[in-house]
Amino acid sequence: MAPSPLFFLFLLLLSASISAADDNTSPAIFRSVCSANQTSDPGGFDVHFVDAMEKVFQNITKLGFGSSISGSGEPLTVYGLGQCFSYLNRISCQLCYAQARVKLPRCLPANAGRIYLDGCFLEYSYRNVYADSIDAADTFDCGNSTLGGSRLPNFNKSTAELVGNLTAAAYRKEDYYEVASVVVSRHLTVYAMAQCWRSLNESGCRDCLDKGREELVGRCLPTASTDSKAMNAGCFVRYSTDPFYFGGASSAGGRSSHVWVWLVVALSIFAVLLVIFTILVMNRRWRASSNSEEDPSIEIIRSISTSQLSFKYEDLRVATDNFSDRNKLGQGGYGSVYKGTLPDGREVAIKRLFFNTRQWVDQFFNEVTLINQVQHKNLVKLLGCSVEGPESLLVYEFLCNTSLDHYLFDVAKKANLDWERRFEIIVGTAEGLAYLHSASIVRIIHRDIKASNVLLDERFRPKISDFGLARYFAEDQSHLSTGLAGTFGYMAPEYIVHGQLTEKADIYSFGVLVLEIVTGRKNQNSISTSAEGHSLMQQIWQHYSCGTLVKLLDSELQGKCSEEEVLHVFHVGLLCVQASPALRPPMWKVVELLMTRTKDLPAPTVPPFINVKGSQSRSRSSTSETSYLLSSSVTRSLDSGQSSVNQLSVSVFQGR
Repeated sequence: MAPSPLFFLFLLLLSASISAADDNTSPAIFRSVCSANQTSDPGGFDVHFVDAMEKVFQNITKLGFGSSISGSGEPLTVYGLGQCFSYLNRISCQLCYAQARVKLPRCLPANAGRIYLDGCFLEYSYRNVYADSIDAADTFDCGNSTLGGSRLPNFNKSTAELVGNLTAAAYRKEDYYEVASVVVSRHLTVYAMAQCWRSLNESGCRDCLDKGREELVGRCLPTASTDSKAMNAGCFVRYSTDPFYFGGASSAGGRSSHVWVWLVVALSIFAVLLVIFTILVMNRRWRASSNSEEDPSIEIIRSISTSQLSFKYEDLRVATDNFSDRNKLGQGGYGSVYKGTLPDGREVAIKRLFFNTRQWVDQFFNEVTLINQVQHKNLVKLLGCSVEGPESLLVYEFLCNTSLDHYLFDVAKKANLDWERRFEIIVGTAEGLAYLHSASIVRIIHRDIKASNVLLDERFRPKISDFGLARYFAEDQSHLSTGLAGTFGYMAPEYIVHGQLTEKADIYSFGVLVLEIVTGRKNQNSISTSAEGHSLMQQIWQHYSCGTLVKLLDSELQGKCSEEEVLHVFHVGLLCVQASPALRPPMWKVVELLMTRTKDLPAPTVPPFINVKGSQSRSRSSTSETSYLLSSSVTRSLDSGQSSVNQLSVSVFQGR
């Protein structure tokens, strides 16, 4: 017997309720404080803000605490400081930091800002704030809920003693952290915590906790507040009648909260299974229904199915030997790519997409629509797609030499890339981008230019691939405001901070790619492979300043090409990665600069993410590590609350 419409409605309501409950579990923002003073150089300050925040993240994921510095002096120095409260596990710490990292840029262009969340703290400043324990920006929140009745005297006395004992003990602890609870009555327990940032010394922590205790006991308890927080420059103190932490003293309330967590998890799993079943049944009904005009996706599917772009799913399944791993060419967040041989003998590349949400459906139609409108020798050709089977497939021309990264970063294969081929790849990629930006039917920004998205044909000629993240502009648009998408290490700093997308973001990514091609080094792992611990961008800028750039030429090319040509390409690459987007030349100009090899190139300005200094942790058991570029991080879109943990591409929001 088929489920009734009321059953479907019940499932959808249940799913919505659980989703809402999940949304409510994201870290609450308690308070954010922005300086009244603004930086004198917002663009340059943004660059170092991004760098400082990402270095904090690299430390905080390992130690629960991170500090960093980026820049070469006022007004372009940014100090970063972050601390997860010790009751968070590692994943919760990462997610809390990600939330803080998304919200804190709202303070920019203020030269300092801090944010307190339910589980972590994050701060940036133009000056060194590591030793600050209390300052004028300290604040407290007594909450909105109060307690009355006969329990009030016991509540005030017990809570005051609890907070006093905690703050007197926490600064003596290894990690400056203490939690405890006290039973006030049969149905009332108070929970409290105190935590200092590990950048403080013991006396600084004590001073900070003392001030926090005075605020809570002297200002909040007299009002009978049931949930109060003291948020100071160097510490956080809280008490609540809710068991807000894990790992504290065992109590009935704490045990109940664990039972509730498991209950929610069980219900969530059950709801997910029911929703999946519902979707399958409803999808079958929708496919069988002829009345689909209210769903635009159905109309698009029908249009594609009747066009010359349509392939039969069964033909593509057979072509790949049922998507055998032997035919697998690669995998990303949108799915996997397989080599296939069609019944007529043509070899093709088939992208097998996995749709988890409506967003993925939009990405699929986005790629089909955009790439079908553009035709250029340096763009991968879309042959068609399949939309009627159990999954959606894209069919592309097959390029036998796969992607550039398979050669460029492989010691055994990079010998295939002599200077002539590398230069042809650089120019061809530039021409493809110039076409997308200014010569195609629609104005398109790719958003994910990198070595793995440049495919090579039998003669190693380049073709730009993967248009799932691409966006097109109306003629009168100067930029798009959008969530983050792209690959860490290739994303322009102004796009990361403000989420405003222009062609300049592609130009920055292209510049990074050029520098990788000339040096044969991957930008993302350049710190770990450098004897000095310097990033690729930092090494290049240092050698450029000293007039010794040719030393960074890939060893495979040393003595086998013209130094003058190499230095010219280096120079063009540096022009593309300048921190200020206004200074980056448009792609049509980049092509012209590469081909004419004029000696009158403008001098490049300092690129972002250099002048990196280490950071220190108070931890006595391990040393702090720093990272230079955005890589392998949990990040969040400026407009979204979803996250991705990957060092590959991120969209709104899934790692690739």
